[in-house]
Formats: sequence, C-alpha cells, structure tokens
Amino acid sequence: MSTTPSPETVRGWFTGRLPDGWAAGPLEVTVDREEITVVVPVPAPDLPPSVTDAEREAALAGRVGAFRERTRDERIAVAREAEHRFGRKVAWGARCGGHQQLFTHLAVPVMTRLRQPERQVLDTLVEAGVARSRSDALAWCVRLVGRHTGDWLDELRSAMEAVQRVRDAGPEGRGA
Repeated sequence: MSTTPSPETVRGWFTGRLPDGWAAGPLEVTVDREEITVVVPVPAPDLPPSVTDAEREAALAGRVGAFRERTRDERIAVAREAEHRFGRKVAWGARCGGHQQLFTHLAVPVMTRLRQPERQVLDTLVEAGVARSRSDALAWCVRLVGRHTGDWLDELRSAMEAVQRVRDAGPEGRGA
C-alpha cells in the first residue's frame, strides 16, 4: 500500500468534494494504513429548551439517521472516488451535537505475540465474561487505554505529524 496521505490533504479533498450543505462545520478525518474515516457534522435540530435529555438524544440520533439515509448513494460514489485516489477504504459517520455514529468501518485483524502474563490478563477477561474471546479482550483493552490516554495519544500523533512535515519538506531551502 502507498504512503499514508496526510489528514489535511484528505480533509481538504473531502471538503471540496462533498456537496454544499452537507457539513455544518469542519469534517473530522482520521487516516491509517487501511482506512479513512470521515465524520460529517450535521446541523442540530431546533429544539425548545424544555426538552428532556432523553428527547434531545433521540432527536440528535434521528438527525444522524436521516443524514445517513438521505446521503447514502452519494456517499458511496464519493467513497469510490476516494478509495481510488488514496488507496484506502472509506468509512463514514456523522456527528450532531453530542451524538456521533459511525455507519460502516473496518475491523482489521492484527497479529500480536503475547507472553504468558499478558495472555493471562486476556484469559481473565474472558473467564469473567467481560469479553467473548482473547481477540475481544484485547480490543477491549485497547479501547480502554485509548479512552484514558486520549490527550497523550493526541499529543503523540501531533508530534508524529510535525516530524512527517519536516521529512516531506526535505533539506532544500534549509541552508544545507
């Protein structure tokens, strides 16, 4: 597979390619080796202040669901173009207020080697009913770490992007 395109390049392409009126703000784009995930912010419904939290959540979920159905055919066409251009599958999602839903996204197998103490952690999670299998237990652990170290991971990703920009610029123009 080709080198990973920058999120800025991908976000720019999708921003220019999507029909006007789809997004109520900047797109959230995540790129990895296999997949591009595009989360479109959709306009929130106009709700009176008296609605309950449950009503508000249902209204936001309804707005996301309506966006999903209304844009399905065109999202498929845009995804095909992007898959050809960037060499990765495209997953879609939408965000409305505090509600976010990913519509389709890949579950990619990842091979790892674990020593006995790490396997015992996974087996304990399976035996306790937290996970159905070692694979589910490992995915659960990764989600847990990601949730509790989000700021640190964001800072690390930003630093890696900065290093990539310096590599891409090369030594030209740097007095070398």
